[in-house]
This record gives sequence, structure tokens and C-alpha cells, in this order.
Amino acid sequence: MTSREKSDIAQHVTAILEKCGIKSAPIAVDKVAKALGAQVRYSPLDEELSGMIYIHDGTPIIGVNARHSPNRQRFTIAHEIGHLQLHRDLIAGKVHVDKQFPIEFAGLNRDTKSASGTESVEIEANQFAAQLLMPTEFLTKALASKPFDIDDESPLNELAKKFRVSRQALEFRIRNLQ
Repeated sequence: MTSREKSDIAQHVTAILEKCGIKSAPIAVDKVAKALGAQVRYSPLDEELSGMIYIHDGTPIIGVNARHSPNRQRFTIAHEIGHLQLHRDLIAGKVHVDKQFPIEFAGLNRDTKSASGTESVEIEANQFAAQLLMPTEFLTKALASKPFDIDDESPLNELAKKFRVSRQALEFRIRNLQ
């Protein structure tokens, strides 16, 4: 499988946001999942398990670790939606389990496999999740409306709250804006 371009992922996310009528942050990822025909289920899982996706009787089921923080749960749902939209053929007929993402919201999974580029489906799902939770258009508009001072962290903290992501996730996304 060839790696998708970030612009392809961004276009895919934009189409989903338009389909769902979403025009501002925070993105209601549970509603996006539902609009795409998926059910989201929360269960206490082992700490290292973030989530999973499988298709049961034609219905995608997204499992989310109920023990994780709300921001992490949002990322997990967005990541699994990414698998559903980008890799449905790979997840059909089996359970796809995602272990804990080493960086809460990195656009890239930082384990040794993904760092070497061998896990392109995980990298793509993470890029999809970052784009879904912090769409380029929404983020650039929000950044343009805020004055930033290198000594004042409050604007970044406010943006992280607005998008309902971690500050670390926001900073990573800003550094990797396309």
C-alpha cells in the first residue's frame, strides 16, 4: 500500500466535515462516527490499549478505552475513523486494535515501526485524526485571530481548550501545518 499524501487526507476530512455540516471547533467526533454509520462504545481496557475498530454485521464498531482522558478518547475515535475511511478493506473481517499512542496526539506514531515508515496505515490514521480534530482551515483561522507572544502561553492554552486537544497536540499540529 502506498502512503497517502497529507493533502489527500485533508481533502477527505474536508468532505466529511461538509457532509456532517461542521463549521467550527471542537469537532464532535462521536457525531462524525455516527454520521459515517459507526457505533462508538466505551469500555475499560488495559492501559496500553487505546481503542479498536471492527465491522460486525456490516456496522463499524469503534471501541474506546473508558479509562483514558477525554482528549485521548477523542483522538482514538478520530484515529479509528481514519482507519474506517482510509483502510476499510484492511479492517474488514477482523478486529484492528490500536495500542496506546506514545505521544498523546502526535500526527505520527513514534514507535520504531512507524518511525521507520513501515506502518503507513497507522501514520495515515494519525494524520487523519490530527486533521479531523484540528482541520487546517479552522486552525489557521483561529491562529490568525489570536495575538501571540513568545512569553505568553495563554493563547495556546485557549486554542487547545477550544479544539479539545492537548497543548502538545496543538503545538505539534501547528508545526506541521500544510
